[in-house]
Amino acid sequence: MSEETSRTQFERFVGFLPRVGGILFALSIVALIASYVVARDLKFDQNIEALYAADDPQLNRYLESKNLFGGDEFLVIAWPEENLFGEDENELTDRASERIRKFAESLSAIEGISSNSTQSLESVLRFPFGKQKLLQVVEGTLVNEDRTVTAIVLRLTPESDADKRAKSFREVRALADAHDPPAFVTGEPIHIHDLFRYVEEDGRLLFRISFAILALVLLILLGSIRWIILPAIIVAVSIKSTEAILVLSDVKLSMVSAILNSLVTIIGVATTTHLAVRFRQHRATYEPREALQRTMSELLVPIFWTCATTACGFLALLSSHITPMRSFGLMMALASILVFAAVVLILPAGALWFQRNGQSSAAETSHRRLIAMLQRNSRFVGRSPKLVLLLTTAVVVFAAFGFRKLEVETDFSKNFRESSSLVQALNFVETRLGGTGTLEVNFPAPEQLTDDYLEQVDKLATRLEALEDDGQKLLTSVESLYEGLQLVPRIPFVLNTPRKRLDRMKPIQPEFEQTLYNSERQRMRIFMRTYERQSAARKNEVIDRIEQTTAEAAKSAPIFEDFKVSGVFVLLTFLIDSLMADQIVSFSWAAIMIFAVMTIAFRSLWMGLIGIVPNLFPIVLVLGGMGWMGLKINIATAMITCVSMGLTVDSTIHFLSAFRRELRAGYGVDQALSLTTQDVGRALIFANLALVAGFSVLTFSQFIPLVYFGMLVSLAMIGGLIGNLLLLPIMLRFVYGTKQPAAETDTPESVEVA
Repeated sequence: MSEETSRTQFERFVGFLPRVGGILFALSIVALIASYVVARDLKFDQNIEALYAADDPQLNRYLESKNLFGGDEFLVIAWPEENLFGEDENELTDRASERIRKFAESLSAIEGISSNSTQSLESVLRFPFGKQKLLQVVEGTLVNEDRTVTAIVLRLTPESDADKRAKSFREVRALADAHDPPAFVTGEPIHIHDLFRYVEEDGRLLFRISFAILALVLLILLGSIRWIILPAIIVAVSIKSTEAILVLSDVKLSMVSAILNSLVTIIGVATTTHLAVRFRQHRATYEPREALQRTMSELLVPIFWTCATTACGFLALLSSHITPMRSFGLMMALASILVFAAVVLILPAGALWFQRNGQSSAAETSHRRLIAMLQRNSRFVGRSPKLVLLLTTAVVVFAAFGFRKLEVETDFSKNFRESSSLVQALNFVETRLGGTGTLEVNFPAPEQLTDDYLEQVDKLATRLEALEDDGQKLLTSVESLYEGLQLVPRIPFVLNTPRKRLDRMKPIQPEFEQTLYNSERQRMRIFMRTYERQSAARKNEVIDRIEQTTAEAAKSAPIFEDFKVSGVFVLLTFLIDSLMADQIVSFSWAAIMIFAVMTIAFRSLWMGLIGIVPNLFPIVLVLGGMGWMGLKINIATAMITCVSMGLTVDSTIHFLSAFRRELRAGYGVDQALSLTTQDVGRALIFANLALVAGFSVLTFSQFIPLVYFGMLVSLAMIGGLIGNLLLLPIMLRFVYGTKQPAAETDTPESVEVA
């Protein structure tokens, strides 16, 4: 098919759209209603397992341990308590004993709490043997070293219903808040719950706020209600269609994908901003239908390619090791394409309804000032390309030195604001009581326990407890079956075997055995606690030293050869460790795919390169800025590079398409660049202002990674705008020279309809 034939067919298609605009608009409303009905069944997956691929070895170890020992879903409720002990340092005062007992009973009565497993100082001191030794065992868990803080440890029942689990947490916190003095609630299950809760709640709230701010920005810039209503409909159709497809595909929202609505809103608004600006330009000369047809003829193909490159940016997240990022990449790629479909369905009718001539004088005045500024910018770039390149290079070099300062955030509490109840509880427990990070080493065990075997376990537990670095212990507590059995005295013929002593403990601690030993599956574990608020290096050292110590023990005690280190602490540490590698790999894939798409779109390797280079500038700016500002890479900022590139390259496509359109109109390179900077530059500034306004809303999130994400993507948008208005014209002059080329045949428009 010849280029001329392809172009003719495309023009016919564009001319046909306004004639059936009413039908297309009606179809979009039907799709919106149907999608809304289906999308109501969209679920939010709040399990930690959702963060990993099903075949991940760390996840499989965790699930295996959960199946063996019932899982380590514990809550710690801690508070300062005066006069815990009286003259007898091993006996609680009557007042303290009664207060702890009543509080423990109230907590144990909550649905979702395993009442038989509740541990408190009052309950453990009922044990008739070895109270001094017993207090040493529970130190760091139920009481602190100076005996001014006590705690109750609750074990959660297995629960797959997130709503019931959330209800249990609310009731526990309500009782803790009502306690005098107020108690702090912490523990990995509630940490993870809060993480998902904050993200889900913020996702809904920030979506509404972001759209309100975007609407206000558009009203100020364009002075028209129409260009607020149309983006709203386009965004609604795109979001609900995406959600409906997710439901039909049995895909759930995850921690990262909670911001899907906000991102789709920003993409939809940025897309319609380009259409609005160009349509209003043509309305100054042509009747509405002709203005719309010219607008769609000029921008429909660039918009298709911008949506395609945005989708590529998100698809690069498929390279991530983190399951939510992969699923989020697919969701956003789908949503990006649906934005284009929604534009085709809604714009032909919506742009023509309720037309009025002219625009507000305030908008006209601001537009004239903006055009004048863009003209000055174009002349400056044309006269001083070396100065622009020199300044840009200096900024890039300075930012690049910030790469060396990049670190991964491993402190779980840093995901939340310091004022949050979670952070306050974590600070209290970790500074006044002991660590909240839980992990284990499990290994084979005989079906019938022997004293010799348990002594080997004790030797390993002792070596683990002694692990330290720079004089500081790596583990805050180490619990083994042997240690618990030492509380029961050996009595010849009566309590002379491990089994008899374990049976003696059951009335007081009914779940003690099953949390550490599974006789049917013949596995045992040593349970450990460590500080959650540690650096990535320190967390990895904790895990490595446990593995090394157990491996060394296995040399003299073969029972430990088949050992496995696991736990939520391990899961989260390895999850975070993969973020830095994900950042590099996903960025590389995003760059490769976007380069390929732009090369296909413009049928030119030069154009593919030109499209990529200016958009590397904001990436270097963002990553370097993170290093210099001390911002650490977390689960949200790990998406920055590929998401930013997918969004900033949209402006590049619009600029290149408009530049080549001016060349085809007969203008020379300099004049084509000047006209492009004035016309498209205005739309780029409007679109980027809308993007920055939308992303800035994320800074109000309770989930700190989203705050950084919004701030850094906004910085990337500004960097991308600078790259497209300053660097891109210089590169185009370098490729095209100053003379006007011959008639071009490799236009992106011809590619689209070929």
